[in-house]
Amino acid sequence: MLKQKHDSTKPSNTKDTTITTTMSTKQLLQLMHINDSAFPIGAYTHSFGMETYIQQDLIHNKETLLNFCRTFLHENLAFGDGIFVKEVWQTLATSSHFKRLYELDAICHSLKLAKESRQGSIKMGRQFLGTAAPLCSSSLLHEWKAAVNDNLTHGHQAVSYGIYTHIQGIPLQIAISSFLYSSLANLIHNAVRAVPLGQTAGVQAIEEILEDCEQVALDIENRTIDDIANQAIGIELASMEHEFLFTRLFIS
Repeated sequence: MLKQKHDSTKPSNTKDTTITTTMSTKQLLQLMHINDSAFPIGAYTHSFGMETYIQQDLIHNKETLLNFCRTFLHENLAFGDGIFVKEVWQTLATSSHFKRLYELDAICHSLKLAKESRQGSIKMGRQFLGTAAPLCSSSLLHEWKAAVNDNLTHGHQAVSYGIYTHIQGIPLQIAISSFLYSSLANLIHNAVRAVPLGQTAGVQAIEEILEDCEQVALDIENRTIDDIANQAIGIELASMEHEFLFTRLFIS
């Protein structure tokens, strides 16, 4: 799985879409704030199967880390959480009813086969809500948080992120791109600690993955819930195996 390569020059779906990316300075700063590594959502405690590969010495330098990250991006996020961010955002563009959000959250839950990855997504989503809701005056976000706290729905991170970015007026393309970036940057930061790698290697890895994030975000805009798939089987298996590692730095 780690040796899979992706052609970032491959053209995306040619469906014509109008992309609005205009934001105010305040919106930009809010987006930077929620995606800062210091924003407490617990991302530093989750590797989503990456630690299994590290212990197997399949991730041991910048190149092997990037190989993992590209697989995670192109085969997991691109057909999973990235689509959920998009679907939630677009749902709220036409309706404020929770029924569809509940459905999307349930599908997101069922897509995550590995228990640790599934729980990690929920924990990060709940911590995100607990931190972001007090910063936001939207009644919708507070109602969603209450529904999650009452266990009426799971509250996966991608769903909560889609809700937050929509109510804050973050353009769809930027909402998707920033979610992809944050997901990968968190993994790379964790790999810097776990491999370990130097800070310079980590910074370079993030820089090299940016073009992939941009391309995948464009691809996701042309996908629908019917394109949801679990294609990163190797990573799913590594996530399942992680539960039984003798020593662990991460929860997932």
